[in-house]
Order: sequence, then structure tokens, then C-alpha cells
Amino acid sequence: MENRPAFARVKSPEEFGSLPTPSYVLEEAQLLENCRILAGLMERTGCKVLLAQKAFSNYKCYPLIGKYLAGTEASGLFEARLGREEMQEKEVHVFCAAYREDDFRELLQYADHIVFNSISQLKKFGKMGKAAGKSLGLRINPQHSTQEGHAIYDPCAPGSRMGVTREVWDQEMTPEALALLDGLHFHTLCEQDSPDLASTLEAVEKGFGDVLPQMKWLNMGGGHHITRPGYDMATLEGCIRKAQRLWNVEVYLEPGEAVALNAGYLVSRVLDIVTNGETKIAILDASAACHMPDVIEMPYTPPLYQAGEPGVLKHTYRLAGPTCLAGDVIGDYSFPEELREGDILVFGDMAIYTTCKNNTFNGMPLPNIYRRNLDGGLEQLTDFGYRDFKMRL
Repeated sequence: MENRPAFARVKSPEEFGSLPTPSYVLEEAQLLENCRILAGLMERTGCKVLLAQKAFSNYKCYPLIGKYLAGTEASGLFEARLGREEMQEKEVHVFCAAYREDDFRELLQYADHIVFNSISQLKKFGKMGKAAGKSLGLRINPQHSTQEGHAIYDPCAPGSRMGVTREVWDQEMTPEALALLDGLHFHTLCEQDSPDLASTLEAVEKGFGDVLPQMKWLNMGGGHHITRPGYDMATLEGCIRKAQRLWNVEVYLEPGEAVALNAGYLVSRVLDIVTNGETKIAILDASAACHMPDVIEMPYTPPLYQAGEPGVLKHTYRLAGPTCLAGDVIGDYSFPEELREGDILVFGDMAIYTTCKNNTFNGMPLPNIYRRNLDGGLEQLTDFGYRDFKMRL
């Protein structure tokens, strides 16, 4: 259960004993290491790497990230604005499944690259984007699934709304619409290694290889676990160089997780221990539903410092949140000692898809966000309270 890379910079839960719980902690040293890995990829291949803000949008870390990456990727208007405001002088790319006209007009103030999800939207907004000097792209669907078990995150699943298939391209594309395009975009991966990208690129070549020589750039999307230990960097670099060689395009990657992988924790305390039959349940002040929603949506069991799989260590507990949702369960873990009220628990890899997805269901307070700086000091970045709950309602 415990994934050591997630806790490589943690020596003891007591390091966070001074924090109110629950709290998020961003590990600046790990962010720096991840960014240096990505910058090295850019230097060796000439590709450009963007931060996908849907996974990590803690903008007070953007000054550090902006020293290494080419810019940001947004999935909507507010993310595009955030990237423009907080990572100035860097590129801002945006993709949305569909744009409203008022949003699109405002996007023209922030975005450099605008990617459409359909040919109809390209036809509707393309001339407006071109008149504003924007580089325009179209998302394609290579219809090549490489995921198992997480269909909710598979853009190539049957019936997917994401991207244009070659069949639709042949039916709807016109010379006038094609002339508006500068690039193609595909995003098909989720927490995957580069051999999956290699097979996807073959599908892209088969389906759209005749179109790509007319393009200026190719965006290979996100889902690349580039900074994970053991990631096959050589195959990734081969894919980038293949696209550059075959089609003479500039290559973009827009990972989110890879930027902040293993760069954060959620610190929690045990509030109570209850028993139901043979199951011992520790109620925490952190909620899966509110504070780590991907645990339920994905679903997955997050790494926990000094814990093991159920039954591996002497004492097994089900960890659950304090909300009224019966399914507010984080997972089952085992521990060397019995848990007690007040014990500190540290969940790993909590920088991604947490602070940007959390919520105040049941009136749960938002955990404050802290940054552990390079000198080891803890800096409070937020001051959430009742007003943050009330203002949304």
C-alpha cells in the first residue's frame, strides 16, 4: 500500500504535528525535481511541455513551474485566465468540449492556442479566432483505447464525446475549415507509460497521417506519467522525434500529474474508532468525498505513510470520513500498532486532483493549503473558513 516515492521526503508524521487538520501540504522540492525532469525532456527533444491546470492549479507555485515549463493548458475560461495572470509571458492553451460564444470572446484575451472538439465549432468560431491572431487546433479521436478499468477517463471509449473520428472528419471537413487549422490535438492517456503513447501514435498516423504534413503543431495531450520512477523516457522521446521527422510539426505535451506527482500530502487526524462486526473503522477529519474525490470517482486507494495492505500488518482498519455519506470511505489499511484518537495520518500524492476538485459537502471546511519550502519551512498559502462555504450558496 505505501508507495515510497510518495513519501520520499517524509521522515515522520510528527513533521506535520503543528498543522491544523485536515491540511494539504505541497512539497516544493518534489515540484522542482519534477519540473527539472520535464525541462530536460524539452531540452533534449525540442518539444514544449505545458502544465495541465485541471490536475494542479495552485498558482502560488507557478513562479517556480514557469521557470521550467513552456506554459499552461486550460480546460475552460477561468483556467485560461489563471494561466495568463499567474504565469505571464508563457503560452496559454485551451481545450473545451464546447465553447459558449460569450466565453469564447473573452478567451481571446487570454489564450494563444485554442483547440476545438468538433468541426462545427471550428466553423462557428474559427474565423473569429484567426482574426484575433490565435493558433487554432482540432481534437481528434484515434479510436485506440489503451486503458483498462477506468472507462470514465477513456476518451477513446465507444460513444465518447471527445474528439473527431476520421469518419466524421471525412463527412464534415471542408477546405475552408481545414485552412483555419494550425494543429491537431489528441489526449487518450491516463497515468500511463510511453509504450501506450507509441501505439496511440501509430493509430494517429494511420488515421490522420495524410493531414498532419499540413499542420504546424501536434499536441499529444496529457496522461503521461513522465516523472514516475521507472517511466520509459526513451520511448517517449522516440515518439516526439517520430512526429517531428514524419510531419515537421512542433510537438506539445500537456501533463498535469507529471508536474506535481508525489508532490503533496493530505494530513489528517483520527477522530474516533468504531466497530461493526469484525470491521474496525477509524473516522478521520479528512473526507474522501470532500477532500480527495478521485478516491471515489476513479476509484483508487491512496498511499498512506507507514501503512500496508489489509491484513499485512497486525491491525487492520477501514478509514472513513466524517460526512453523512455512507460511501465516504478512503480504504482499508493495516498498521503495526492500534490506531488511537488524535493519531496523525499522512496520505501521499495529494497535490493532484485534490485542491482543484474539493468541495464543502455537508458544510465540511476546505482544508488549508501549506507549502513546505526548499528550506523545510511550512508556509500557509490559504485561509479558508465559513465564508468560503457560504459564498457558493
